[in-house]
Amino acid sequence: MPSRPKDHRRTEQRNPASRNLDRMTAREMVRLMNREDRKVAAEVGRELPAIARAVDLIVDGIRKGGRLIYVGAGSSGRMGVLDAAECPPTFGTSPKLVVALIAGGRRAITRAVEGAEDSERNGERDLRARKLTGKDVVVGIAASGTTPYVVGALKYARRLGATTVAVTSNLRMPVGRLAKIVIAPEVGPEVLTGSTRLKAGTSQKMVLNMLSTAVMARLGHVYENLMVDMMLTNEKLAERALRILAEASGKRVSAAEHALRAAGHDLRVGLVMLKLGIGVAEARKRLKVVGGNLRMALGE
Repeated sequence: MPSRPKDHRRTEQRNPASRNLDRMTAREMVRLMNREDRKVAAEVGRELPAIARAVDLIVDGIRKGGRLIYVGAGSSGRMGVLDAAECPPTFGTSPKLVVALIAGGRRAITRAVEGAEDSERNGERDLRARKLTGKDVVVGIAASGTTPYVVGALKYARRLGATTVAVTSNLRMPVGRLAKIVIAPEVGPEVLTGSTRLKAGTSQKMVLNMLSTAVMARLGHVYENLMVDMMLTNEKLAERALRILAEASGKRVSAAEHALRAAGHDLRVGLVMLKLGIGVAEARKRLKVVGGNLRMALGE
């Protein structure tokens, strides 16, 4: 009987704790999954120095006119799509600032596209279509560390002099060797063998949350721990904006409502008005002089 080829990717190996998964009760299954999930935060914690270095490089790239570009396939690609999609409403940024490329294109967001991730050339092609420059930062997301689509994108990014970051669950694999910074929480074998939407996907979500949130805070899209650049696209968010403005300024909600209306629903302008006791024109002027820097406009 021929021996089976050994897969060195830990995410593809069997987890001894879940060998009898199909015979477990619902309570046993969820208890096991919860126990395995607890390992994820600790593994991400070991990668904090690399995550912080990536944040600094992304901030530097964006300040020079570059973009943050996520590249992935399947579940990993969808994590990038999700994080990129959340940046404009949360931080008021242009949809062109944080971009996500997924193997197979938009169709792959909701369904599997057969063979889409198997071509290095497609990864390069999609980055070319986005007119990649040396100022951009490309974050390749691949739980396996071997996805050809991501490998091709990282190779092309390196040739153009763009900063490269890898987010993977298998350290000694091609994407890790190609990237300038490697973020590799090694979460180990999944409860369901090879299903990297589980622990690996959770670790990716945690890492991308850190990257985008820390980058946007460093770029001034946050005041204290408040979302001062959020988009007011529905009633719930409009109410949240009022609470944010009242909290940040120390004024009553009624005063915040008046200022926000006068400021054309611009939270930054409204906050400067309330904290400095000035009118809308003067508040806009102060912000313009300092390039929108809220702390400087407030003299803090």
